[in-house]
Amino acid sequence: MTAFSLEPEQLAWCERLRALAAGHLRPLAEKGEPGRVNRPLVAALGTLGLLPRLFTSGALDLCLMRESLAHGCTEAETALALQGLGAHPVHAHGAEALRARWLPRVADGTAVAAFALSEPGAGSDAAALSLTADPDGPGRWRLTGEKRWISNAPEADFYTVFARTTPGAGARGVTAFLVPADRPGLTGTPLDMLSPHPIGALTLDAVPVRADDLLGEPDRGFRVAMNTLNLFRPSVGAFAVGMARAALDATLEHTAGREAFGGRLSDLQAVSHQVAEMALRTESARLMVYAAAAAYDAGAPDVPRRAAMAKLLATETAQYVVDRAVQLHGARALQRGHLLEHLYREVRAPRVYEGASEVQRDIIAKELYKSLEDR
Repeated sequence: MTAFSLEPEQLAWCERLRALAAGHLRPLAEKGEPGRVNRPLVAALGTLGLLPRLFTSGALDLCLMRESLAHGCTEAETALALQGLGAHPVHAHGAEALRARWLPRVADGTAVAAFALSEPGAGSDAAALSLTADPDGPGRWRLTGEKRWISNAPEADFYTVFARTTPGAGARGVTAFLVPADRPGLTGTPLDMLSPHPIGALTLDAVPVRADDLLGEPDRGFRVAMNTLNLFRPSVGAFAVGMARAALDATLEHTAGREAFGGRLSDLQAVSHQVAEMALRTESARLMVYAAAAAYDAGAPDVPRRAAMAKLLATETAQYVVDRAVQLHGARALQRGHLLEHLYREVRAPRVYEGASEVQRDIIAKELYKSLEDR
């Protein structure tokens, strides 16, 4: 297999996932309450065996899952992705006791995970974290500060929290901890956001953590965060590709059947050329996402650049494709409950989270100049 083609069994699996998302998971999603964790939906992802694959598969497999689920049920895709994002640091960097306690519950959907990196003053500039981990005896700390725009907060069962252990050290003074939601001093509030999935703020008031809660080594937590994002950024692109393909499919069906100006909309060159451009951009983004995922799985040295490129291109493409789809559908696409109305709300956030588009461009440029210096 190359980065630009899939095996027949992979294609068949993606088709099954799309059907499963539309037929089985979407009804569960529709019963959920916007802004709240949909635990029956999370549990269904576990029962179907999709959550365990977060810990047994590579980046390409993750991308195929996210793209396929997004095509039929964006809520199911997001629930799966947030479980992976919050729990991957535990899987990759946690001690055996932490892994044994939490990962089986994440995999069966009975424990909800969250990735707590962003702060009111440290969103795109993740190295500027100010939440402090103050020493509280040998192998013990107290976490004090605030996290904001945290998906699944305040309803998650545990949080991967990044805190400053060495003041003034930038990225080199950050440590990652697993913080169960019932730790004293940890409180949270929901935020009323455009996105339909839960997002909240966390307040940590001298929350106790110990060496057993460490994810990786002290002062090496920024690497934990970046390693996690390098895995998940291409799959954010896959999420975007899934939405773009859903919008494109809806547009093809609509323009082929809609009568206007004495014929079908698809007969108008102004329409058909827009549809062709939507398809071209969607396919280009898909190929870049797959290539970045394959590079990650192969352990390629240029993963940060490829991951940033994949996320940037795919999320910007999805925004374009969904916007064009709305334009070609007309007013019906803006009616509450329409697929495109839903996608129009969903497609905006991925250009911001896990590194805004501007951050991705910065990463790409730095990696390019770094490669020049290394010659």
